[in-house]
Amino acid sequence: MHTVLVDEARSLVWSEVPDPVPKPGEIVIDIHAAGVNRADLLQRAGNYPPPPGWPQWMGLEVAGVVVEPSTAGRWKAGDRVCALLGGGGYAERATVPADMAVPIPDGLSMVEAASIPEAMATSYLNLCLEGDLKAG
Repeated sequence: MHTVLVDEARSLVWSEVPDPVPKPGEIVIDIHAAGVNRADLLQRAGNYPPPPGWPQWMGLEVAGVVVEPSTAGRWKAGDRVCALLGGGGYAERATVPADMAVPIPDGLSMVEAASIPEAMATSYLNLCLEGDLKAG
């Protein structure tokens, strides 16, 4: 599988890594789009390591298609999902705990859906819940 790694010069490099292997309760997503977040920029600069157990490459939010569902769970192969990851989204595939994936709403593209788990959720929290944004 291919992913985007950061080299010693902080350049992004298209690289080959082993395919992800799901743990019990995880699904494998064939990634079609990934978000770009501040945490990704910090990780590229060497200031934001991924949490333990997550891949060492960037990518916190993705959208794609389930290619390997977990044995017990709601997802089946072919389901369109978006997910928040601890890292590893800048790749062709990623594993994620099944309960951290959500269905992509009808009518949204993969690119649009890739912004839901982190960027949209954070914006909604800050503007609507914390900032009490209202019409008018």
